[in-house]
Amino acid sequence: MDSGTEQNLLQKARNGDESSLMRLFEEHHLPLFRFAWRLTGDSADAEDMVQECFLALLRPSSGFDGRRSSLRTYLFGAVRNQAWKRLRRREDAYEEVPVTADLRSPESETLRTEFEHAVARAVRRLPPAQQEVLILAQYEQLPLAEIAELLEIELGAVKSRLQRARASLKDALADYAPAGKERQA
Repeated sequence: MDSGTEQNLLQKARNGDESSLMRLFEEHHLPLFRFAWRLTGDSADAEDMVQECFLALLRPSSGFDGRRSSLRTYLFGAVRNQAWKRLRRREDAYEEVPVTADLRSPESETLRTEFEHAVARAVRRLPPAQQEVLILAQYEQLPLAEIAELLEIELGAVKSRLQRARASLKDALADYAPAGKERQA
């Protein structure tokens, strides 16, 4: 969806057009939810945060300015800010992420679940600056330039943080490497 269309839909949504709001919500909801969930580890919090972002966007006092950033960048930034506020308030910010079961064999399910938990723990243990860059680049597939704009840092800093995050994950998950692969220092 181009920015002109988004601006038009946003204006209509602010004037009470529910179908315009739904189009914007459908366009952005899933990536924002995934980002929020990966930052907080809590699906209820993630859903609440996304809804709060859209409600705030409808207010005339919203800080969104289409001349300064894209709507997607603004919404990711809003979710990011809410996530960090919530995580600072929560004492249990590092609880394990619940994983739903599928219908695989018990052995493969156990191994998959164990690995997913290990990855989730390793991502949550990254420094916040590395964590958010990794999630935005790896999971949400945002271009590095857009991540730099969102986080208000230089492109080189994004690349550096991403490289350090990946190196930390590689070290943290070395025990899960296939047999025969030597751990490189």
